[in-house]
Amino acid sequence: MAASGSNTAGRISYRTSRRRLARAEFIHEGTYTTHRIQHAHLETHCSITWLDEDGRLNVRTSSQTPFLTRTKLCNLLGLSIARVRVFCERVGGGFGGKQEVFTEDICAFATLKTGRPVQLEFTREEEFVACSTRHPAKLRIRAGTTRDGVLTAIELSYVLNTGAYGNHGSAVLFHSTGEAVALYRCPNKKIDAHSVYTNTVPSGAFRGYGLSQTIFAVESAMDELAIGIGMAPLDFRRRNVVQPPDPFIGLHDGPEDLEYGSYGLLQCMDLVEAALASDEGLPAPEGEEWLVGQGAAIAMIACVPPTEHRSEARLSLLADGRFHLAIGSPEFGNGSTTVRQQIVATLLHTETSRVGFTQADTDRTAYDTGPFGSAGTVVAGKAVENAALVLRDRILDRAAKHTGVPRERCALALDHVVCDGTPVPLAEIAAAGQRAGQPLEVVRKAYGTPRSVAFNCQGFRIAVNRISGEIAILQSVHAADAGVVINPVQLRGQIEGAIGQGLGSALYEQMVFDVEGRVVNPAFRNYRIPAMADLPRSTILFADTVDAFGPLGA
Repeated sequence: MAASGSNTAGRISYRTSRRRLARAEFIHEGTYTTHRIQHAHLETHCSITWLDEDGRLNVRTSSQTPFLTRTKLCNLLGLSIARVRVFCERVGGGFGGKQEVFTEDICAFATLKTGRPVQLEFTREEEFVACSTRHPAKLRIRAGTTRDGVLTAIELSYVLNTGAYGNHGSAVLFHSTGEAVALYRCPNKKIDAHSVYTNTVPSGAFRGYGLSQTIFAVESAMDELAIGIGMAPLDFRRRNVVQPPDPFIGLHDGPEDLEYGSYGLLQCMDLVEAALASDEGLPAPEGEEWLVGQGAAIAMIACVPPTEHRSEARLSLLADGRFHLAIGSPEFGNGSTTVRQQIVATLLHTETSRVGFTQADTDRTAYDTGPFGSAGTVVAGKAVENAALVLRDRILDRAAKHTGVPRERCALALDHVVCDGTPVPLAEIAAAGQRAGQPLEVVRKAYGTPRSVAFNCQGFRIAVNRISGEIAILQSVHAADAGVVINPVQLRGQIEGAIGQGLGSALYEQMVFDVEGRVVNPAFRNYRIPAMADLPRSTILFADTVDAFGPLGA
């Protein structure tokens, strides 16, 4: 994709039809920009490396992708995979920023050179000047509609600033062209997008992976089109969004594995619209200088990246009657560890406290691509579901053989199997399996295909001071189609965190550079992230759907 002799890191250009804007009776043209922001995860990048008694390199790191990190280190250092172990404890936030190698390689080189343990922990300033950020973007959109609200064409041209290095430049460019326009049922689409090198800190993976930039432009254009023809913006969207079995028209014009695992977009819009109409929230500030308005936007995102994504779960019944799960997927604040325990507990009719786990260790767990791109539940969780279903059957089979009770009269309970009304401890079942030379342990894999889509809708009512420009958020409403919500409290927390991060990007945060490309505000004292007092009380709602591909319908 890169052009030799230029600062172009990548380019994507496609059109689905040459009819373009010919049928449009109203056209909106606009230019939109998004700025560079930092991930601002609480835990900075940190790695510790040492050589064990066998001379193997051990790396403890704050990473979202321990297995990919091991592969990169082996390539850099010329070591075989057998000579390197990478593992993570619970990671203090990532948002995409911990998919790359920033401290691991430096520590590893130093340990191999000196033979001694090495630790490198970035300061907050180093996070700003030596790590990746979100891609800034400049986007120009032309879109047209008929007077009765039928979207006729979308033309989107934009440039992503990938900074001094490629990092995720081409991949983010590719992803940014997808769901933002595929969300709309419009046969005439044209995209011309570039990723370019500049003399600034590198951009990389960031929550949304390029979609937040293009969604901002597309959703702004949808509002302008609706207003231009006198139609309510959400009604305009209802008329034009894809619905099953509509194809996803975008970069790929042939068959692919993206499917409607569930469809709750219309529910999400209805929920947000009703909540905004309820007149809840805060009253507008007093004074004629305050103007009040409200709006909503929608989004669609694929639940797994369009590359091979896989995970393997090992689930065992231990001698004491408890369960143990080993999986390579790390936990970085998204609650995926708890969700995996819940999946096991649900299918094996036990409690999460009886499900121990080992995770994110290349020596002790099998390969896992990593829980980025919304894959933590739908891929790793699916591997756990697959393993739990098989282990459940094997436990019941062993209980039936052990007691002589027909299988159909055996049922799992908290810490035992009820066989024809008689409780048999799981520890006894485990011992029976060991005596028979058949330990009750299962390994199952899951792959990120077919890929489902998730939908959401955000609504705000705000007051704006027309003299000072001050903005007061009066009401914040958000609806998500996530299939079956395994842990509603955790999902609400995820959405509330996303609201804070989104408001930070829109109203507070911006990295500033001098004329030579240096960051001039590399600290939280002058790079403002919203505090809890800055955030509104939000209403969070869920569509009532069941996904066809995710674990337990999630």
